[in-house]
Amino acid sequence: MRKYLLNLGVLSAAFGAVGLIRVTAAGPRNWRLVLLWLGWVVSLALAIGTVAEDNPKIERD
Repeated sequence: MRKYLLNLGVLSAAFGAVGLIRVTAAGPRNWRLVLLWLGWVVSLALAIGTVAEDNPKIERD
């Protein structure tokens, strides 16, 4: 669990959510807001996937 919490990619994606939440609260609700959230979800998924892929304990075929 620590490897996910201390990874810079995961941290930057998590802190990116702070700005996104502010935009969501203050801005208009339109299709651009949906794209912002989708982009954030994709970046978080890529960061988590990269950490999982770099884990040497997982055996691959």
